Amino acid sequence: MPHSAGAVTAPFRRDRFRPKLPAGAAFTEESGMADRKVAVVTGGARGIGRGCAHALAERGFDLVLVDLLAPEMANTKAELEAMGRACLTFEADVADHARAKEIAASVEAEWGHCDVLVNNAGKSNPRTIMECPEEEFDRTIAINLKSCFNYIQAFVPLMQKVGGGRIVSMSSLNAHTGGVTSAVSKFAYASAKAGILGMTRALAKELGPDIAVNAVCPGVIETEIGNTLTRSRGAELAKKIALGRVGKPQDVARVVAFLAAEQPNFITGQHIVIDGFQWEI
Repeated sequence: MPHSAGAVTAPFRRDRFRPKLPAGAAFTEESGMADRKVAVVTGGARGIGRGCAHALAERGFDLVLVDLLAPEMANTKAELEAMGRACLTFEADVADHARAKEIAASVEAEWGHCDVLVNNAGKSNPRTIMECPEEEFDRTIAINLKSCFNYIQAFVPLMQKVGGGRIVSMSSLNAHTGGVTSAVSKFAYASAKAGILGMTRALAKELGPDIAVNAVCPGVIETEIGNTLTRSRGAELAKKIALGRVGKPQDVARVVAFLAAEQPNFITGQHIVIDGFQWEI
């Protein structure tokens, strides 16, 4: 990746490390493995994750997609390949710690390393605290928060092999607001997304200086999951957003791609709210 003249060296320092090749393979410059830029996106089949995959592909990254939605993931893979990028796909429950390790091992065997991890997978089941079964609370925490632990722990070694990398995790405006008064309580989701902010700050200290760790906090975004809300209340919602519209996946994806791909970059341990300046909805 290019560097500006006189700029501070960015976290990726591939001159210090070469990625490990699959067993029995010899390194050749023609293999291109040392120069391949690899980004992993969980929840990459559709919505914001798909947007992030496209934005990173436009910046020269080959993609690893992880999702439970196999048909949608196959469609996104085809789109990325049509853009000239390679793409690996893995059907997986992101809450499964062992599966994250298996996927990392497969990526290492195939491409040798990882440069960027986007923890995008998430799920929300609005319930009040008195109505929420324990297993549903645990599942919400596992998908939204534990998944970040699973994939960061699995892929950090693949970043360290090439001298560093970037991690961007998907939090939410709900981490700040606790959810909106006009909707059913999202206390479990808000708790998980707030946990991502604490994890981001702690890991920025632990993994720096070579690995930068940041988070983004989207507000109301038009996605397959949120379409019911945006279709029924889109005009009403837009009146309470300073930029006069609800967000689109690419609005989030551009910020994720900046944090993940732009060089040089002196940002870590931070979160960026992407909501068009939304007040109470």
